[in-house]
Amino acid sequence: MCSTAQSTRYGFRSSLAGISGIQVGNLIFFVWIAFGLGELLAKATRAFTILRFLGALYLLYLGGRIIFSTFRRTAAESEDANLASANHRNLFLQGLLIQITNPKALLFVSALLPQFIDPRNAAPPQLAILVLTTIVVDSAVLSSYALLAARGAQSFHNSRVAAWMNRMLGAALVFFGFRLLASRK
Repeated sequence: MCSTAQSTRYGFRSSLAGISGIQVGNLIFFVWIAFGLGELLAKATRAFTILRFLGALYLLYLGGRIIFSTFRRTAAESEDANLASANHRNLFLQGLLIQITNPKALLFVSALLPQFIDPRNAAPPQLAILVLTTIVVDSAVLSSYALLAARGAQSFHNSRVAAWMNRMLGAALVFFGFRLLASRK
C-alpha cells in the first residue's frame, strides 16, 4: 500500500525510496529475530500492544494527510506541489516506519524464519540467504505494484480522478489503521 501510494503521488522513481525503507525494515526484523526479539515480543503482550497502537496511529496519520491534501488545492496544483516536495529521505523514513511499526509483519517473519533454518548447519549463512531472498522478491513485487500505480496515475494526471484515487489510497490506509487498532492479536 505504501509503495503504490507513494508512486501515484510522487512517481515511480520516488517510490523506490519508500520501497528501500520497507526493505531496511525487513532487514531490521531479521536481525531482531536472529537475536530473539520476536520470541520476546510474542511473550510480551504489552510491548506488542504498544507497537500495534503506534503502527495504527501512523497509518491513520498518513491516510488522513493524503486525504486532506486532496481538498487543499486543485489536482494540478497538488500534483506540482507533491512532485516538488518529494524528498527521498522522507519517503524512505515513511516506508521504514510503516514496516517496523507493523507487528503482523514482525510476527510473520518470526513464524516463518525458524522453519527454514537447519540447526545442524551454521546459522549466519542461512540467515544471509533468507534475508537476500526475501528482500529481492519483496522489492520486485513492490516495484511492480508501484510501476503499475505510476502508469495508472499518469493516465489520470491533472484530473478529478487522480484526486479521488489519492482519497481512496488514503482511505485504505485509514481503514488498515482502524483495523489494526481493533485487532486483538
